[in-house]
Amino acid sequence: MKIIPMLGWLLIPGLHLLAATAGAQSEDIKLDAFFREQLEAGFHLRPTSATRLGDRRFDGQLDDVSPAARARWEQHTRDTLAALPRRVDFPKLSPAGQVDYQIFEHSLRYSLWRTENFDPYVTDPRSYNGLLGDAVFGLLTQSTQPLETNVANSIARIRQMPKVVAAAKESLRNPPRVYVETAIQQNRGNLRFFETQLFELAGRTKQRAALKAAAEELLPALRDYQAFLENDLLPRANGEWRIGREKFYRKFELETDAGITAEQNYADALAEFDRVRSEMYVVARQAWSGYFPREVLPPDDVEGRRQTIERVMHRVAQDHGRPENLVRDARADVANLKRFITRAGILTLPEPDRCRIIEMPEFQRGNSIAYMASPPPLDPSATGHYAISPPPKSWDAAKVKSYLEEYNRHMLQILTIHEAYPGHYVQMEYANRNPSLIRKVLGSGVYIEGWAVYTEQTLLDQGYGAGNLALRLSQLKFYLRAVANRILDHRMHCENMTDEEAMNLLVNQSFQSEGEARLKVIRSKQSSVQLSTYFTGRMAHYRLRQQIQRELGDRFNLARYHEAVLAPGAVPMKHLPALVRAELGLSVPVTPQR
Repeated sequence: MKIIPMLGWLLIPGLHLLAATAGAQSEDIKLDAFFREQLEAGFHLRPTSATRLGDRRFDGQLDDVSPAARARWEQHTRDTLAALPRRVDFPKLSPAGQVDYQIFEHSLRYSLWRTENFDPYVTDPRSYNGLLGDAVFGLLTQSTQPLETNVANSIARIRQMPKVVAAAKESLRNPPRVYVETAIQQNRGNLRFFETQLFELAGRTKQRAALKAAAEELLPALRDYQAFLENDLLPRANGEWRIGREKFYRKFELETDAGITAEQNYADALAEFDRVRSEMYVVARQAWSGYFPREVLPPDDVEGRRQTIERVMHRVAQDHGRPENLVRDARADVANLKRFITRAGILTLPEPDRCRIIEMPEFQRGNSIAYMASPPPLDPSATGHYAISPPPKSWDAAKVKSYLEEYNRHMLQILTIHEAYPGHYVQMEYANRNPSLIRKVLGSGVYIEGWAVYTEQTLLDQGYGAGNLALRLSQLKFYLRAVANRILDHRMHCENMTDEEAMNLLVNQSFQSEGEARLKVIRSKQSSVQLSTYFTGRMAHYRLRQQIQRELGDRFNLARYHEAVLAPGAVPMKHLPALVRAELGLSVPVTPQR
């Protein structure tokens, strides 16, 4: 306000600008208030969503997943979508507010489309498993509440879990067999969690006796549920897991919200697959003599190139740790990565560091080796978990060996870049700083996964690993996996790809181990489009970096660019270019894209 007298002759235009700005701020406040109002109503309908986001008021409650309750969820979404344009005037919003409005509106429309086209509470028993072990594990590992409060809330939730089991038995109808097989494995983990691991997490609590009593009351229901899954549901699990081309294309458009069609993106993946394989051959050819000093390089033809990559990758894979040391090895990698990121000027790491590296609980294991559970947006002071899964104890020596070869010392470093530094953990810490609650709650999976894949190559390009060929080949293999995921996702759901054809793509063409490939085939059947998000997001992030770097020339600063990408939060990729340019002062307006 002090500058108005100094402007003198600009006084009237200045007042117009201030009035417009004030009007936009007022409308932005309306949007925020409406979102918070609907979020609060949603928390009462689905309390565990509040816990996941860090609102601790609902930690003692569990979702009602009965058919009647699920109908209320859908009606709430419909009512919210109808009320949004009545409560908020889109043209009056600020540019940032217009982005938030579109994110909110799109989320509502996509939620309704998913409900109309897929009902996981009828077709997927894994939907219920998440309300069992996970609902307590998060309280005891991430909540910033006092231990005794978390234990009391855990007891309250455990006592409500038999209702979840009852709803599952009532609702599940003819799911795909592959869904049930994973649910059986996960529920075995739930049983072990409530038998032993629960008490290890709770530690020396004054409520141990009450906790043990609650768990003992639950265990018969979980054993009954296990029998239901194995003896009742599995024999009649004949549902179709393929969603077909029409639904896949529409789901791709809605889930990615990246401003690109499934067809365009698939064509990009096919071209990128060939390019990455060519780059892998160049690196493998350079490394060949170090691993095979007395052998002649195979012929430079299609089969010879494949053999060169495969044989070098096999030798790289022999440099692996022991299964009991995976977590310890990852911690050592984290320390090295953090030093490099700071020294090389990649970006400013968040302080304080709230990331813990843990062994993945058994009930969460299934089809991936690792995940990152970042501090939730409504409780950003909570800890984050980079969880790593050792090979299952039931595996024989050959399977364990294959698993360790796939996640050898070099690949484990790439995985840690992706999941933690500067991948998911760092990105989510930055996202939690953004003032927009809409962006914190409704983050784009394409942005999130794309950023993590983008950082893998970027760190090596900037010198991480000091030019180690084994590390570069591992990075390229990991990226080829993301590209192959996109191709697999499309062909499994749109082209009736067989398991044998899928294994050929993953093992013979993408150089994955047989064990890793089999898990990926299962995962492709249990999801659709999600496997495409890694490649879709990475291409968008990579292309934006090239555009901005070329535009700025000598003025380009890598750390400043990365922080400009992270500052807006995990927005849909179609919005990111304008937001990054605005962060960098390039004066590109954010235009409505409704």
